[in-house]
Amino acid sequence: MPSEATDTRRALVLTGASRGIGHATVKRFSREGWRVITCSRQAFAEDCPWPAGPEDHIKVDLADPEDVGFAISEIRRRLEANGSQLHALVNNAAISPKGSGGTRLDSIQTSMHLWRDVFQVNFFASIMLARGLMRELTAAKGSIVNVTSIAGGRVHPFAGTAYATSKAALASLTREMAADFGPSGIRVNAIAPGEIDTAILSPGTEKMVENIPLRRLGKTGEVADIIYFLCSDQASYVTGSEIHINGGQHV
Repeated sequence: MPSEATDTRRALVLTGASRGIGHATVKRFSREGWRVITCSRQAFAEDCPWPAGPEDHIKVDLADPEDVGFAISEIRRRLEANGSQLHALVNNAAISPKGSGGTRLDSIQTSMHLWRDVFQVNFFASIMLARGLMRELTAAKGSIVNVTSIAGGRVHPFAGTAYATSKAALASLTREMAADFGPSGIRVNAIAPGEIDTAILSPGTEKMVENIPLRRLGKTGEVADIIYFLCSDQASYVTGSEIHINGGQHV
């Protein structure tokens, strides 16, 4: 049962919150007064730039299906503890294994256990979380945003085959989910970032700027702004879309 002190803020569940786009998304939603429940492989760090603290952070290994199930139960428990409604789920977490010296793993070199790990984190965890939290999202007429990638639609010089195909599958899943979840009032969209300026850029990324029409890398805050838009009432009739955030790199 909800506690007497009901939390009336809109709530977001975000995976992959510990860096880059995830960090920027936490700050964007927090600035708008949302409650943000973060999920990542790392424990909560005391120097994280949001005020909620460890009470709204869940340490979960998305590569482990059983751990995903635990996370779903824990998210439900925390929402019910103070009557929060779940207005958004953002599936941002992803892994992109590299070869020796940071080389790209192609479809010949990638071992099958890596394929399975990548698809579990980048693809299966997204639908597991969405299905597991469907009741809560339905109650709030909420929104789901899946983070895909420009690599899902073209061979990328740095992103490995397993990563790229998992993102292509996630884009297809977004369309299917939009059709399936729509009758429950849940909108499902995707964003496909290109080259975004984060701490994990591959060496050589700066050379790609020459072929980007806007001639610069994207900023994590620019991606977070689009995620926020898709979860807001301003996007109330937008579902089944994949928005490219890449400075025109895909054209």
